[in-house]
Amino acid sequence: MNKADLITSMAEKSKLTKKDAETALKAFIESVQETLEKGEKVQLIGFGTFETRQRAERVGRNPRTKEEIIIPASTVPVFKPGKEFKERVNK
Repeated sequence: MNKADLITSMAEKSKLTKKDAETALKAFIESVQETLEKGEKVQLIGFGTFETRQRAERVGRNPRTKEEIIIPASTVPVFKPGKEFKERVNK
């Protein structure tokens, strides 16, 4: 499912127009991104949690030259599915 398919599905299930469903999806995505930028998490009971995690600096290898390189520390977004979500997918 791509973004257009998701918007269509949301519109059908919520009885919204596609334009309204697209606006709602964009608002949701922006809200999650802004919250994660602040270092906070978004917890949706039954669905899951969006949060950030710190990755430490580490040594990697350039596959082409086999030369060691330093991969800098970074903050990455992660999603942890909720119990109901996991159960529904794992039927």
